[in-house]
Amino acid sequence: MTTATETRPRIPARYAVTGPKVTMRRVLRSEWSKFWSLRSSWITLVSATIVLLAFGIIAASVYRPHATHASGTPTDPVGLALTGASTAGLIVGVLGVLLSAGEYGTGMARSTYVAVPKRWPVLAAKSAVIGALVLVVATVTALIAFGVGAAVLHGDAIALNLGDHGVLPALLGAGAYLGLSAAFGVALGSLVRSTSGGITALVVIMMLLPALASLLPGSTGDKLKPYFPGNAGDAIYALHPASHSLAPGAGLAVFAGWVALLMAAAAIRLKRTDV
Repeated sequence: MTTATETRPRIPARYAVTGPKVTMRRVLRSEWSKFWSLRSSWITLVSATIVLLAFGIIAASVYRPHATHASGTPTDPVGLALTGASTAGLIVGVLGVLLSAGEYGTGMARSTYVAVPKRWPVLAAKSAVIGALVLVVATVTALIAFGVGAAVLHGDAIALNLGDHGVLPALLGAGAYLGLSAAFGVALGSLVRSTSGGITALVVIMMLLPALASLLPGSTGDKLKPYFPGNAGDAIYALHPASHSLAPGAGLAVFAGWVALLMAAAAIRLKRTDV
């Protein structure tokens, strides 16, 4: 007794059915869809916007020219308008962590990298989407906060207009800082691959690192502080940089360098380790 074995003709590779070619444009479109499909994404973005706008308006409203201001309190219209920039930067950094590390928690990362085997385009697209979106939203919000604050401070000695020297670059710098902060969070989340771990690392790097530097012997800590991510980022949108801080252009270069370094580390881990 013999068993008949069914044989199927082998389909030449040139006739095999393949999916759409993976292109950067398609990856960008996918990441854009992912962002808006998650409620937490736009809620976090709206929260950062509210913080930046509300803090700026409140700071301008409560400002009194003859009052004694604590050290570090802004005394110029741009500084008042951007009072909430550091807090907003932390929020959009958390947003970046959620977008990247969150996929590892849900298991979506595995499906994503099956669709995009090279992996690094996902990291680049995710950073580009959230970075560009935050850049635009934050810049518009900073301009609105300054406009409202300028109306409140009209007639005061510190009052400035948008066309005055350094005002517009500082407001645009705030948008750049927040956009880079979001990309920083994406890279950190992709590197750590844990939402809680990524957020913790973000807080330590952006807020606690300068404080820890003061424990270093001699003047070493003071020399290093301006080059830490948080301090370099704050310098980007300063109208009148402090004597111990970087100039806005230098701050932008240093902070962008930190983002690039973290991106490179995340890309290397994506290439060398499994999901």
